[in-house]
Amino acid sequence: METERIEFRDVHRSFTPRGSEPIHAVRGFDAVLRAGETVALLGPNGAGKSTTIDMLLGLLDPDGGTISVFGRTPLEAVDAGLVGAMLQTGSLPRDLTIREIVTLIAATYRTPLAVDEALRRAGITDIAKQRTDSLSGGQTQRVRFAMALVADPSLLVLDEPTVAMDVGSRNDFWQTMRDVASS
Repeated sequence: METERIEFRDVHRSFTPRGSEPIHAVRGFDAVLRAGETVALLGPNGAGKSTTIDMLLGLLDPDGGTISVFGRTPLEAVDAGLVGAMLQTGSLPRDLTIREIVTLIAATYRTPLAVDEALRRAGITDIAKQRTDSLSGGQTQRVRFAMALVADPSLLVLDEPTVAMDVGSRNDFWQTMRDVASS
């Protein structure tokens, strides 16, 4: 059923830097992802992984082809709260605590996950009262993860989620992901 899958059909995206030839980031990408699947986009730097994710999230439009997220356009799916995303970059507000940030994000969704549950799943309950200016890179990633989880999305998109995490934190993170995927 179309409302239970994500489809990429002949998706293309190019960029033309000033004074240069076009760079073809994505060429004819086809994929069907079904509910309950865990999928990884693998490839070298410049292979178009982040560009594909940006199109999936409605941040970029494809030059050609179509993308359907649960029977909707990517922007419609995001606007409906069906998609949660953890991107590898972007700063966090410095004057708020972690709990305040996750609470603020939760307020933008119709049926969010409880803030305490998002903090627990992300493994940051113990630091929820901290402001973000004193966080390590791994802790910052976990805050981004809580922000994506609090949407209680049907689709969770993670772009390089373990960047800046030490080995122990990475193992803990992937165990958390297995737990989230099985719930």
